[in-house]
Amino acid sequence: MHPKLISIGDFFIPTYGFLVMLGFVAGLWLASRLARRSELDADAVVNLAVYCALAGIVGAKLLLIAEDFSYYSRNPGELFSFSTLQAGGIFHGGLIAALVVAFVYLRSKRLPALKTADVFAPGVALGHAIGRLGCFSAGCCWGAECHRAWAVTFTNPDANRMFGTPLNTPLHPTQLYEAGAEALIALLLLRRFLRPHQPGTILGLYLLLYSSARFLVEFVRAHQTPNPFHGPLSAAQWVAAALAVLGFWLWWIRPRRAGTHTEGGGSRPA
Repeated sequence: MHPKLISIGDFFIPTYGFLVMLGFVAGLWLASRLARRSELDADAVVNLAVYCALAGIVGAKLLLIAEDFSYYSRNPGELFSFSTLQAGGIFHGGLIAALVVAFVYLRSKRLPALKTADVFAPGVALGHAIGRLGCFSAGCCWGAECHRAWAVTFTNPDANRMFGTPLNTPLHPTQLYEAGAEALIALLLLRRFLRPHQPGTILGLYLLLYSSARFLVEFVRAHQTPNPFHGPLSAAQWVAAALAVLGFWLWWIRPRRAGTHTEGGGSRPA
């Protein structure tokens, strides 16, 4: 674990922020390549990515606050604390906010919504995989106590100071669970994208696979303040379940109702 990539006096560059930015650039590069393959306006895709990234940051933090609302309601000053601003938030919140912004932008530019979303899906998975490595480096988004051979133990006091990370306690490496899952999902989506497909199926497959993975990881992720309104599941699990249903509809049900028409030039060079 290495929360500070570069540290000079009181100034430092957080490893988390660096890897999140690296993930964004890698995902955007892949999306722009796939946009050209799909004969979409690459510049419009880049602009959309920037708007979605900003919306994603806000949405992820809003769901983070909702997930631990009882804590923030008792400590409103923590809403703008350094630890809250540094925290990445909950990815599903960012995804929902980004989808809303994308819907508005796509309508204004008259771009095909599902075809454009398919272009983004593999890049989002790739960027998220890299970003989760940032979570691991920072020590945030830690797992529950674990005594398996693959458990990790954080010892850096900066992580405890910035994020409240438990030190000297073996934990589930939930950040690595998600990073590995997203990397595999990115490869699967890219392979599927390069074959003929109906618009929306790549997005649907992404929503189904990632939401299923996140739903399972949540069972071994640490939750500091249980919320009785969520029942036996966390807020992230309820959101994941809803998005998984939507993903299954886009990937499996909708294409079979729409017929056999396919898009996506698997034979065209990128």
